[in-house]
Amino acid sequence: MTVQEILGQFAKLNVLVVGDICLDRWCTYDPATREPSRETGIPRIGVVRFVSTAGACGTIANNLADLGLGRVAVMGAIGEDTHGDELFQALGVRDIGVDLVVRSPFMQTFTYTKHINLETGIEDLARVDYINNSALPASIDQQLIGCFEAYSEMFDAILVCDQAETAKGGIVTAGLRNAINAMARDWPQKVVWVDSRKRAELFSNCYLKPNDDEAREASMRLSGHEDYAHMHSRLALRGMVVTAGELGADIIDASGRRRIPALQSGTPVDICGAGDSFSAGAASALAAGATIDEAVAIGNAVASITIMKQGTGTATQAEVVSKLGLG
Repeated sequence: MTVQEILGQFAKLNVLVVGDICLDRWCTYDPATREPSRETGIPRIGVVRFVSTAGACGTIANNLADLGLGRVAVMGAIGEDTHGDELFQALGVRDIGVDLVVRSPFMQTFTYTKHINLETGIEDLARVDYINNSALPASIDQQLIGCFEAYSEMFDAILVCDQAETAKGGIVTAGLRNAINAMARDWPQKVVWVDSRKRAELFSNCYLKPNDDEAREASMRLSGHEDYAHMHSRLALRGMVVTAGELGADIIDASGRRRIPALQSGTPVDICGAGDSFSAGAASALAAGATIDEAVAIGNAVASITIMKQGTGTATQAEVVSKLGLG
């Protein structure tokens, strides 16, 4: 298929993004206002403006929406708090479906608060993160598993964002992971694309996308040494894609291992969310009928566009066509 033919199928696709959803708050502060508090003597951070965007699952969903997918929805759990309200508003800007998002008073919305220096434009202060470091309540876990089993069949592709780096607090629990693996096994015609920071070796029958560090660590946990061919075989993967930043991405499948080079973009402006934008482009292309090599090339193109934008940028079909020199 040509790139134009692949992109032309995007509007027909329904895609679900499952897993950890967070709110990114980009707070611009003025260092000139760094005066000590009268009560504590601690210097304040004087935020003069902020922008809220959807992160993690939300970053993938934003990219899917801007790439022109027909229907994009997210599934996960957030708190009944003001950060959750902001997150819903941010997703609503792109008409991303939130009917499968569970809201609960027993957890808080995972929120990254980033501080950008007004004078330099650089994030140079410690983040303030609102995190969940206890196990997901069983009632929420069961509700998510039930939703996934009931509704996932309606989508052409499932993208899993298992971002939590701790043993507790993440949305993709053992129960939900089992349901995802079963979907990947029982519905081979659907694209199930998984990005897991700390548990990649626990997924099977899917397309698995770790970065090079995550792949190495997962292979070590699985077999005690780095062997991606063994990992591909043992997990019965449909394909394994190991991203390596400016070097591109390696594909490991039944045909062996090969590299699809990255597209040169100059000095990146912001690499935050590059892996998520890559996943959005590559998984969508697979669902549109592309080969895995064609899909990875499109994923590389999308990522090369978004890293030249501030924050967690997105790409459009027109930008992809232009980047590949086809416009």
